[in-house]
Amino acid sequence: MVRGRGWRVVFMACTVSCSGASSSDVTNPLGNPGGGSGATVPTGPVAPLIVGVMQADPLGYLEYTPGDAPLVIIAPHGGTLRPASLADRTCTGCETANDLETQALARLVVDRLHAATGARPHLVVNRLHRVKFDANRDVGEATGGTSALQAPWVWLHAAVDSAEAVVQRQHGRGLVIDLHGHAHTIARLELGYLLDGAVLRGTDSVLTTTAALDRSSVARLARDTRSGADRGVALLRGPRSLGTLLASGGFAAVPSAQDPAPRVEEPFFEGGYNTRRHGSLSGGILDAIQIEAPNVGVRDTEANRARFADVLTRSLRSFLATQYGWERAP
Repeated sequence: MVRGRGWRVVFMACTVSCSGASSSDVTNPLGNPGGGSGATVPTGPVAPLIVGVMQADPLGYLEYTPGDAPLVIIAPHGGTLRPASLADRTCTGCETANDLETQALARLVVDRLHAATGARPHLVVNRLHRVKFDANRDVGEATGGTSALQAPWVWLHAAVDSAEAVVQRQHGRGLVIDLHGHAHTIARLELGYLLDGAVLRGTDSVLTTTAALDRSSVARLARDTRSGADRGVALLRGPRSLGTLLASGGFAAVPSAQDPAPRVEEPFFEGGYNTRRHGSLSGGILDAIQIEAPNVGVRDTEANRARFADVLTRSLRSFLATQYGWERAP
């Protein structure tokens, strides 16, 4: 179903071609990595989708591990593969620095939540280094113009759409966490809802009267959260918002009750392509939050990654219970 953010199809075993036509496969523009030129390859994960069983795209650049929780975690910038056959991205303004250890963090959170609840989040991982492929950009900037990466880009978003279809069938609603790392001087978590610092600095009444949440990646949740007390601005910085839960667990976060908005001139990531495409801005069943984590104290050591994964897991469980009515114990 197209929802005003470029072509997009929600599917289980079906796939979509670059032109938007439905098909079970398309001609591989690279030829078949394991066979002759012109062979066909899947454009996304294929049935059966088995919880905990990873599927990779035909070139081995991306992976999707299906889950059964109403949570999808994307790790777009933590890959390490740098195939010599792929040109480095040199487009104007292209970011090529990796988000170190975010892939490890994503896997930890999946494991922690599975251990705590018996349910597994969906996991989508980009294995390529960002100098080759940016898994949080539109196709042109993501690939840097390398045609060989167009099919993996399609597969990446088809994987998220597959997760969305499972979440919709099993739970009705769900949440995407797009996990990143930042190098800003202020060592705090930055939660991106597609609202910039200037918007967040508005008072609660201004944010409400200007309908700011309607322009966010949690637009649907802001209107119909299971918790009436958390509708609207409370979802961003109320006592049970994700930022407040993380800050209460020992990890400073903005926006939150403790830190409602970045101050003027303070850097802040408001969310990117994945948050916009896969969140509920255009009415989808998934809401989306981008989490930008500092290195020091969060990503820099194994012990800090484990501590953060534990706090993020507890915070997500509380958030999912409050806002989506999802609670589960093993």
